Amino acid sequence: MLPVEALERIAFLLERSLAPPYRVKAFRTAARVLAALPAAEVADRAAAGTLESLRGVGPKTAQVVREALAGATPAYLERVEAEQPPPPAGGAALRALLRGDCHLHSDWSDGGSPIEEMARTAAALGHEWAVLTDHSPRLTVARGLTADRLRDQLDLVAELNATWAPFRLLTGIECDILDDGSLDQDPELLARLDVVVVSVHSKLRMDARSMTRRMVAAVRDPHADVLGHCTGRLVAEKQRPESEFDAAAVFEACAQAGTAVEINSRPERLDPPRRLLRQAVDAGVLFSVDTDAHAPGQLDWQILGCARAEECGVPADRVVTTWPYERLLDWTRGGV
Repeated sequence: MLPVEALERIAFLLERSLAPPYRVKAFRTAARVLAALPAAEVADRAAAGTLESLRGVGPKTAQVVREALAGATPAYLERVEAEQPPPPAGGAALRALLRGDCHLHSDWSDGGSPIEEMARTAAALGHEWAVLTDHSPRLTVARGLTADRLRDQLDLVAELNATWAPFRLLTGIECDILDDGSLDQDPELLARLDVVVVSVHSKLRMDARSMTRRMVAAVRDPHADVLGHCTGRLVAEKQRPESEFDAAAVFEACAQAGTAVEINSRPERLDPPRRLLRQAVDAGVLFSVDTDAHAPGQLDWQILGCARAEECGVPADRVVTTWPYERLLDWTRGGV
């Protein structure tokens, strides 16, 4: 394993296990620094003991480099590999059918990595396409994209798509559902996007009747394609209860409007809960198994959503992330 590959693999595994961002940053930064140098210079510095003199390379990352250059599997990598949780018992059959991911973030909003790094990781994981869905303006804590910044991002994605065919990065947004159910971005811009994920991020404790009206209005919006993490719950160390709403009414509106219900694979979300996921199956909705990834390693979380989908009887042919992008775009543009 080359030194840069070892550093990137460690960062990927740390991201997948939700390690603190500063740990991930150390390995990502060192990988970028060394990737910019000739291999011979890296080897010479390792032999001379001067790797740590490079800005962005510390003692731990330098040791990984020295061990990789010696032909050994770095001890740090072995330890991180051993700490990874076992995969879920199910989900492999559906995961093998997936072609893409409708929900991921970059460092343009609250993600930790550039667009290029997120897209190339998605492609390396076997995806044919992925949708870039950085946040909308209202979510200022996540550096939500203003209309002008979103236009700039659309131009960049168009340029990048010319560099990595056959993989395709689709344009999108995770658009805040405002209090009245309207969407937090210019309708003209939403119409230009390939996929629009709509999510509630504020006033999650709104009374059930108001929340139901809010969500129903959003999923019926002609620009809405996917209802993101519908209950807003958190189930990990930092817990948050589910929002209260009439699930039958919301899922019926999704079915009628052709808006997919997201099966959010983030381990601290796993949203919707199983009882609501089964209810959505009975309502006849479409589904989107997504990672909601904010870092490259988190793009590997889809197996968690797939396992829950299989457990709850989600039909594979109703999962839009199993579709080729041509069919996906036909659906989001009203053709399905």
